[in-house]
Amino acid sequence: MKHFLSGVVLSLATCAAHAAEPLTVCMSEDNAPLSYASKGQVAGFDVLLARAVATELGRELRVVPFESEVEKETMLTHEVNALLSAGICDLVSGFPLLASDLGAPTRERFKTPDYPGAKRQRDRPFVPLGTLVASRPYQGTALSIVQRPGQAPVRTLADLRGRKVGAVAGTLEGTLISMYRGGYLHTSMVSMGQREDAWGALDSGRVDAMLMTSTAVDAHRVRQPASPVQLADFQRPLGINLGFVALQGQGALLDATNRVIARSQTSGDLQRWAQEAGLRLQPPSQPDVASTLSLPALMAD
Repeated sequence: MKHFLSGVVLSLATCAAHAAEPLTVCMSEDNAPLSYASKGQVAGFDVLLARAVATELGRELRVVPFESEVEKETMLTHEVNALLSAGICDLVSGFPLLASDLGAPTRERFKTPDYPGAKRQRDRPFVPLGTLVASRPYQGTALSIVQRPGQAPVRTLADLRGRKVGAVAGTLEGTLISMYRGGYLHTSMVSMGQREDAWGALDSGRVDAMLMTSTAVDAHRVRQPASPVQLADFQRPLGINLGFVALQGQGALLDATNRVIARSQTSGDLQRWAQEAGLRLQPPSQPDVASTLSLPALMAD
């Protein structure tokens, strides 16, 4: 009996120590207004939501910012997996919920991205990757038209005909402008490189309008609240949601995360946090996890 009680006391002490551990969430340091580095801290909508999850678990919140230098999104998936598999964090926020990026990894090992305290890239080990599991979504995604002041209303892509429309090469937005109705907008399309300043092109009058993600527009408003650029009526849901991801086996953590998301959607907290962060809250689309991105659907009038 004595040994049994000793074991119980030891187990309770271990559980208490574990409960005291902070909930560590990795967030992109350049994904405003969801998460972004500001004055040495990470701010944004994801921080407010993650703090509520930590409170649900009775734990403190610790945020680890990371910076990806990998351009291909499929590589970013492996980097996120490496952060979780290396034990750098328990959750990663702002993850696009695509079926191809969840589940078992397509690579056995990968290096983590840059984060505070990380070794130099060449000195980092390759981390054995685990299986990614997603929470329920908390934000949808959409494409919006931004335009210079004084422009006529834009309700469909066809309304852009005759205007100088910016199209950034190698991006979804640029591809949609280029392919719309088999080149319907080519006569006034302005081709741009990915390193060009899109907002500068709008401010200078080089382009009259551009197709951008809703979060890119929100990020610009957070950083440049006095910008005269206007948001047109046009908005097209992408059909891809954002959520948290964790490794398989973290069921209790994801259950708590899902409870907080569901409760905050009902209570209005999610909308309040979005307003505080400067984010236009987009309702998640169905299904929660998208199987693919449909270009024809995005280009349809």
